[in-house]
Amino acid sequence: MANVTGSTQPKTQIVAPQQGAAAGKTTIEDAVVAKIAGIAAREVSGVYALGGGTARMVGAIRDALNTTDLSQGIRVEVGETQVAVDVTIVAEYPVSLQKVADDVRAAIHRAMVELVGMEVAEVNVTVNDVHIPSDDEGDGTQETRVQ
Repeated sequence: MANVTGSTQPKTQIVAPQQGAAAGKTTIEDAVVAKIAGIAAREVSGVYALGGGTARMVGAIRDALNTTDLSQGIRVEVGETQVAVDVTIVAEYPVSLQKVADDVRAAIHRAMVELVGMEVAEVNVTVNDVHIPSDDEGDGTQETRVQ
């Protein structure tokens, strides 16, 4: 489930139809906004994962069950015309953390404007950890130091 802030009932955003389009309204749930932000953040080069330690542990279990939560590590606040996004990432090593954070911020901003159609108040990026690829390469055999 998406980490959304606000009241217990999810807020919705009503987007006015474009000129010449059929009459009606479009409602976008907060969970959808969070999922779009999560997808945008995951596509950035240098992002290893989203979320803090506990969220990643639960995410690993969900991945094993083939039920990935694309909004993991994302919190959104949706207003009438604006959206604010908080994202927690794990960066790959060695990358410039500022560049990755700036790229994540730009990707989420672009997704909110182009896909959701809302103005972006802010995108806050927290780098929670750095992933070192050698941590994944343990095959169980340890090299001996003496012969």
